[in-house]
Formats: sequence, structure tokens, C-alpha cells
Amino acid sequence: MPYIDPDRETFARFRDLPTDKPIHMLNLIKLRAQARYEDGRKATGAEAYAAYGRESGPIFQRLGGRQVWIGNPELMLIGPAEEAWDIAFIAEYPTAQAFIDMLRDPVYREAVKHRTAAVADSRLLRLSPLAPGAMFGETR
Repeated sequence: MPYIDPDRETFARFRDLPTDKPIHMLNLIKLRAQARYEDGRKATGAEAYAAYGRESGPIFQRLGGRQVWIGNPELMLIGPAEEAWDIAFIAEYPTAQAFIDMLRDPVYREAVKHRTAAVADSRLLRLSPLAPGAMFGETR
């Protein structure tokens, strides 16, 4: 089953977590070969996702968001091989409330049509940033 948007129950749990602290959001994105726009317009998934980035980026930045890491997924070494991702990145928000505010912004809500058209499957994992230690899984 593909995952595109959070369900109401999960989003309610997200809102119940602290909203006044910085968060990182790990994004794993699988794009459609051809975007599926409701109005029938033609674009590749990559083109539609790029449109999403162009239109939503100013809101993301205005609210204090920034991309802190991006990588090119090459091979699922451990995990289901069918979970092959096209895009992997971590977005940082100054607070969880900033993420919620982005989702509520009318310009963002219009831009998200491109994401919906572009994405075949995705994972979005909320993370609480920690200071990394010297060893795997270690924090300072």
C-alpha cells in the first residue's frame, strides 16, 4: 500500500508531541514515471515534484525551514528491495509548529497538488535532533 499523506489519527499524534522544539523530517520519496494531475496536465513525476519544491520552498524558508541533508538512494542494502527510493532528504524545522503552519498555509496547500501528482509512495519520519557521538547510535 502506498503512503502519500498522513492519516488523521497519525497527524493527531504528531500534533500531540511537543510543538515548541526543533524537528527533523526524514523524507523518502518514490516518484511516479508520469505525474497524475486531477486536471489531466502532463508532466513526469520528477517535473511535478520539482514544481512542488519551487512553489512550497518560499513558505518552507519563511517559516525557518532548511534542508540539512540530501542523498541519492542507490541500493537498499537492508530492507525490502521493492522499497527503492528516488529522493532522500532531511528537512529541519525550527519547531514542529512551523511544520504545522506550513501545512496550513494557503499557498502551500495549493503547491501540494504537485506533490500528490508526483509521488507514488513515500515515508516521512519525524525525528528529534540530537548531537551525534563518536560511535554508531551514540549521542553526546
